[in-house]
Amino acid sequence: MIEEPLNTRDRSTPLRVLSRSDLADVPITPAAVVRAVEEAYLAFAGGDSDNPRKLSVANPDGWSVAYAMLGRDGRRRVVAMKTSYKFDPGHDRSTKRYYTTITLYDDSTGAPIAMMDCARVGALRTPAVSALLVRETIRRGAESVLLIGTGTQGRNALPQLLAANPQLRKLMVYGTHAEGLEAVHRGLAEHHPHALLETVTDPRAAAATADVVLATAGPATEVALESDDLAPGSVAVLVGYGLAPSALADADRVIATSAEQMALTGTDMAGPDGTLRAVDAELPQILNRRAVARRSDDERIFVYNSGLVLTDIAVAHALAERAIAEGRGTEVPLWD
Repeated sequence: MIEEPLNTRDRSTPLRVLSRSDLADVPITPAAVVRAVEEAYLAFAGGDSDNPRKLSVANPDGWSVAYAMLGRDGRRRVVAMKTSYKFDPGHDRSTKRYYTTITLYDDSTGAPIAMMDCARVGALRTPAVSALLVRETIRRGAESVLLIGTGTQGRNALPQLLAANPQLRKLMVYGTHAEGLEAVHRGLAEHHPHALLETVTDPRAAAATADVVLATAGPATEVALESDDLAPGSVAVLVGYGLAPSALADADRVIATSAEQMALTGTDMAGPDGTLRAVDAELPQILNRRAVARRSDDERIFVYNSGLVLTDIAVAHALAERAIAEGRGTEVPLWD
C-alpha cells in the first residue's frame, strides 16, 4: 500500500485550539449572531452551501449517543466538521457528560482556521434560529411572549428574540429554578436594559395571553401546554420541552428549520396513532421567499427548531475570527 506523501507545508501550519474559556467572553452582539445565522440559511436556500445528513451511533443500552456533522458554507468559503458525544448512563446531572467540538477550514486557502469547543456556539445559534422563525411567523400587531425554561437555551433566548423582533414589549418567563430565572433577567438586562420582564407562576394562564411561546425547558419539566392553552393567532416554538403533541397536531400550520430533522428528532410529538404531522414550510425557503410562513393573522402556528450544522459554522466562524484577532487560544503543531 502506497501512502500519500505529507504536504510539506502542513509541517509549518499550526492548528489554533480555542477552549471553552477562550470563547466564553468573546464579544458578539445578539444582532450579529442573528445576522450570521440568517446569512447561512440564505446561502443554503440559494444552493451555495452543503449540509449533508448527520451520522449517529448510540450505545445499545442507551448509555451514550454520538453525532458527526459535515458542512460547507459556500459564501464564507468555510468547511467544517462538528462532533458531539453525550454519555448519560444514569439520566441525571451527576453522571451526564457532554462534549461537542467544531473544526473549521478555510476553503479558499486550504488552511485550518481553528478547532473549537462548541458549547457557546450552540447556546447562541439555537436562540438566533428561534428569533428568525418568530420574525417570519408572527402575526401583525403581536407584542407578547412567554418563555418556558431557564436553562442554557432559555437564558439566551430573549436577547436574540428582541434583536430580530423589537416590537415585542410584554415579556414573560416561567421557570422553577431561582438561579435560572435570575440568569434570564440578567442576560436580558445586559443587552436590553429598558426591557421589562415578568416572572409568571402559571404558564397556562400566561400562554393564553401570549402571541409567542418559546418552549425551551428541559426533559424534567412538568409543563406541557396543549393546543387549547395557546392563544388564537399565536406562534409556539419548540426548542426543548414544554409543549404537548396536540400543539403540533392541532396547529393550522407547521414550520420547521428542516422537515428531515423534525422527522428524526421530533418523534415524541407524534399523535396518538404514532403519526407525526407533516411540515408545511421550511425556514430556508421562507427566508428566500420561496415559501410562505403565515397566511392569516388568526392561524395558530407550530414551529420546530432543530439545528443545521451550517448555522453552527456561521456562528463558530464569527466567534473564531474575533477570538483569533484578540490572540486567544493555543497554537498546536498538530502536523509537525
